[in-house]
Amino acid sequence: MPKRGYHHGNLRQALVDAALALIEAKGPTGFTLSEAAKQAGVTPAAVYRHFEGREDLIIECALQGHAIFGDLMEYAFESGQPSALAAFEATGRAYLAFARKYPGHYMAMFESGLSRHATPELSRAVNRSRGVLERAAEDLSQHIPEGRRPPAAMVSSHIWAMSHGVVELFARGKPGANTPFPPEDLLEAGIGVYLRGLGLVPAET
Repeated sequence: MPKRGYHHGNLRQALVDAALALIEAKGPTGFTLSEAAKQAGVTPAAVYRHFEGREDLIIECALQGHAIFGDLMEYAFESGQPSALAAFEATGRAYLAFARKYPGHYMAMFESGLSRHATPELSRAVNRSRGVLERAAEDLSQHIPEGRRPPAAMVSSHIWAMSHGVVELFARGKPGANTPFPPEDLLEAGIGVYLRGLGLVPAET
């Protein structure tokens, strides 16, 4: 019986979707191009008509992920306006929500070892999503006296790191990740402690 070929739709996207499913199941370095081709229902040779290799395929997964992530972050930022604090906190929650809803994309973006400068397109996509959080930090920082005001890039990097840590340790069902607190509560509490330290949230009495 002849091997079934891919005769409909968009083969390039079918390969991306296959890779995303494999990344979610096996990690970004745990699958081969042959497996992606098999999952998409084509021969391995067909993959090379669209992608130079596995890294090229993962870059496309990451690019699509950053497009979704950037949209989500921008929506979260705008939904919190005109409150700079609400906008900032919303972007932190959006990070966690994205990682849960799009695990394959998230892993391609942040766990594949790709350089953000792997391609000009990827660099622009990364800068866009990071820029939203930095803009939120910039707005929030205006409430700190200038002499005590840390750079907005530093504030956004701290929150990015905290969000990433919560995702990696507690939000993806990894072994040993049991915690008596929901990941959302951990992140919200951590952001609250951080913002109180900057004097942006009143200290609890």
